[in-house]
Amino acid sequence: MDQVTVKRALVSVTDKTGVAEFCQALASEFGVEIVSTGGTAKVLAEAGVDVRPIDDLTGFPEMMDGRVKTLHPRVHGGLLARRDVPEHMAAAEEHGIGMIDMVVVNLYAFEATVAREGVTEEDAIENIDIGGPSMLRSAAKNFASVAVVTDPSTYDDVLAEMRANGGATTLDTRRTLATEVFRTTSAYDSAIWMYLSGYARDGVFPDEARFRLAKVQDLRYGENPHQSAAFYRFVDSKEHTLARSEQLQGKELSYNNILDTDAAWTAVREFNEAACVIVKHTNPCGIAIAGDITTAYLNAHDADPVSAFGGVMAFNRPVPGMLVKGILENGQFVEAMIAPAYEPEALELLAAKPNIRVLATDGIRPTGGHYESRAVEGGMLVQISDSVTEDSDAFTVPTKRTPTPEELEQLFFAWKAAKSVKSNAIVLAREFTTVGVGAGQMNRVKSAAIAVEHAGAKATGAVCASDAFMPFADSLEVVAAAGVTAVIQPGGSVRDEEVIAAADEHDVAMVFTGHRHFRH
Repeated sequence: MDQVTVKRALVSVTDKTGVAEFCQALASEFGVEIVSTGGTAKVLAEAGVDVRPIDDLTGFPEMMDGRVKTLHPRVHGGLLARRDVPEHMAAAEEHGIGMIDMVVVNLYAFEATVAREGVTEEDAIENIDIGGPSMLRSAAKNFASVAVVTDPSTYDDVLAEMRANGGATTLDTRRTLATEVFRTTSAYDSAIWMYLSGYARDGVFPDEARFRLAKVQDLRYGENPHQSAAFYRFVDSKEHTLARSEQLQGKELSYNNILDTDAAWTAVREFNEAACVIVKHTNPCGIAIAGDITTAYLNAHDADPVSAFGGVMAFNRPVPGMLVKGILENGQFVEAMIAPAYEPEALELLAAKPNIRVLATDGIRPTGGHYESRAVEGGMLVQISDSVTEDSDAFTVPTKRTPTPEELEQLFFAWKAAKSVKSNAIVLAREFTTVGVGAGQMNRVKSAAIAVEHAGAKATGAVCASDAFMPFADSLEVVAAAGVTAVIQPGGSVRDEEVIAAADEHDVAMVFTGHRHFRH
């Protein structure tokens, strides 16, 4: 049967956007009886919709804090009965089961619940919907006779079809709606399974994983113009991430913009102090912390103004107008910037540069503690994201000279900065600003030479961080000869004694962290 006139609709929604208007139209235009549950029934009644409570239909009260309300033969019989099978209709008549021609249901917000910081397992379990998926599946299985509506954005289209067909829905529409139901319920069950399996929490990686991705946007191209590309976010991605940020102005983000912005946003969140990170080709070219965010920006820019031109910037504080004035006075071309928020004056000034891509995250997440993934041909690597969590009190000093308190502060800053630089990473820092960055070289001594060359005279009195152990004394000798006074590195090389001896020879204090922070 192609067209089915809607006489009764069962409505129970978590997302109540537009539901009152939709039901008002169903009732007033087509005489549809509206049956509803709990909170939805209250919203509809307050909006003036004539509502029949679910317990009046079933003859059974809602109970157990709403866990049991629609799991009843008078609901599922009304959804599953085949109108073209006489035995089905006879059984329905015998047991007083009326037909339900439309179901309007969306599910408890399980994914939004488990995405919140600090959610308990009890909260998560209470947000596992049972009646909703059951009704959706029953209605979708019987799409020959029942229309099932899960998305508020489809309300207008459903009403338009009913107006065009005398209050009836068509088979093509019911099939399309049913297909969406099974996508919804399968994704919902996967999200619950992934959560209860402990996926990527406390280092637990089950034998099977299912990733759900929602398209954010098509991209003009990928890394190069001949490559097609799109940007997706994980459906269960956390708040305050790049994937959930809001673009306030600017051109469409490119593939490379997104990679650079993610690198910058990840790096800047390592610091508790006001911090600015400027990234070029996924590597920081300037990192600085300061007493205020504007000074942090100015110092990060001055660390390497040539590379900063055309870079991507991240800030871990709201951006004030004064900072944007600094960008404009520097004549800096900016591809994109990301921050928790922007003051009105900042947005006013940025509007004069409409091509700058401006993103706001509405907050800051701590680094680490969630999973990250990278695709390889035919598969995917998944790991818990990295962060500098090691206790500095557990660091050791193997050299004759102990770092001064001032050197220790600079070393820890450099250590956090090095974590965000592609390995092999050597970072020179002074006054809480990177002054030399050697990144992504095939050997560590070359990275050291690049960092020293970049730092120039600023290497004198600077400190040095190495993201992994120095396998030979040569890297240390390069930075020591340039005037570095202290080094921080994981230690653990079979030639540690040679490196320590070289440090002692140059009167360089050295700290072993016992941890490494490779970034490949």
